[in-house]
Amino acid sequence: MLERTRRKSTTEITFVLPADQPAGEVSVVGDFNDWQPGAHQLTARRDGMRSVSVTMLADSRVAFRYLAHGDHWFDDQDADDHDGTNGYLHT
Repeated sequence: MLERTRRKSTTEITFVLPADQPAGEVSVVGDFNDWQPGAHQLTARRDGMRSVSVTMLADSRVAFRYLAHGDHWFDDQDADDHDGTNGYLHT
């Protein structure tokens, strides 16, 4: 799930996943963090989910994926677009 908060020149994207699916650590990686694993790791929320928020420039297109423990890459079905390799957001 993706939550978005639009501001004047930025958009805050909150990446949200269930706390236990997949098990173990998960980070979101993409153009916005030079594909660096662990740079934006999802953390537990009180509602049984886990999330991380990233502020990005408004009106841009950003590629991203999730990386879970054991080098397991996966996509977010709520992405604006998919190209078979990455998901994309339009901020």
